[in-house]
Amino acid sequence: MEQKIFMQRCLELAALGKGNVAPNPLVGAVLVVNNKIIGEGYHQHYGAAHAEVNAIAAVKDASLLKQATLYVNLEPCAHIGKTPPCADLVIASGIPKVVVAQLDPFEQVAGRGIEKMRTAGIDVQVGLLEAEAKWLNRRFLHFVQTKRPYVILKWAQTMSGYIAPHAHQMSAEAFEQQRHITGLLVQKQVHKWRTEEAAILVGRNTVETDNPALNARAWIGKHPLRIVVDRQLRLANHLKVFDGQTPTWVMNSVKSETLPNIEYVFFDENENWLNVLSTKMYQLGLQSLIIEGGAHILNHVIDSGLWQEAQVFYTPKHFSDGVPAPAIGGKLVDTFELDQSIFKRYLNG
Repeated sequence: MEQKIFMQRCLELAALGKGNVAPNPLVGAVLVVNNKIIGEGYHQHYGAAHAEVNAIAAVKDASLLKQATLYVNLEPCAHIGKTPPCADLVIASGIPKVVVAQLDPFEQVAGRGIEKMRTAGIDVQVGLLEAEAKWLNRRFLHFVQTKRPYVILKWAQTMSGYIAPHAHQMSAEAFEQQRHITGLLVQKQVHKWRTEEAAILVGRNTVETDNPALNARAWIGKHPLRIVVDRQLRLANHLKVFDGQTPTWVMNSVKSETLPNIEYVFFDENENWLNVLSTKMYQLGLQSLIIEGGAHILNHVIDSGLWQEAQVFYTPKHFSDGVPAPAIGGKLVDTFELDQSIFKRYLNG
């Protein structure tokens, strides 16, 4: 039971790095002697010290390390990247026992860290809270194993099954009052989630109708890369996505061009733009993509099967008519209530 508590602490610490460590994984580490934590740490920023380094540095009496058990949610690295190998530091510190939640599938690690520590005589156990550890790092794991970004679909819909009113059936003022179907707390939560993803995508219709900024202005954190699918480049330059405040890609079948903070990414008319985009994102180490609509884009991705997760808010707001919400399948894995809306998370497959 104590072991699970310490590994759970690792996962809590690791989660503090959300939005700051990608394309590295989220990692937390805890050092324990006689069921008491003597040091802990997590990977805080990409390129900065890893969790194990921070945990060891936090120990006030280094002599205790020779009695300590190190808990870590991901296998310590065994290669030289932005920082030296953590497995070497663990060995040099004289730590006799290491408990790891899961192996690292990254090809430069992939069991080598475990092997190196065991060869040095360290007692290494693997598999404690493995499922929870994999869930926390699902973006990293999918990215490494499939060489594609983790794709999240997100929308809000009324209980009657609509994601928006029909804009052409009401005045601009009435539409503006109706189009936000969730409350401010939900909108703030959504902006927080945006800071944790590499990129956010919408289609041309959404940009024309809503003129969204596609940033995380309601939360402290980084803005995601903005991506717009505008096949024939019909969008006007005065729209917010072209304000130059945040790097923006325009997926299109007209041209390939790079301007300050705006890049036009070409895809052939016969190509699936999501495959072209996924390849480019993988090459640049961009791990995750959240797609916020509209209905045409969401249905296209659902039909293609190229999504991993859907995040849906069901709100008490009611339209007698409007834009129908996508029909989502998949496995329901999470639900909670926030500001009168019901949130549901689905996984594909």
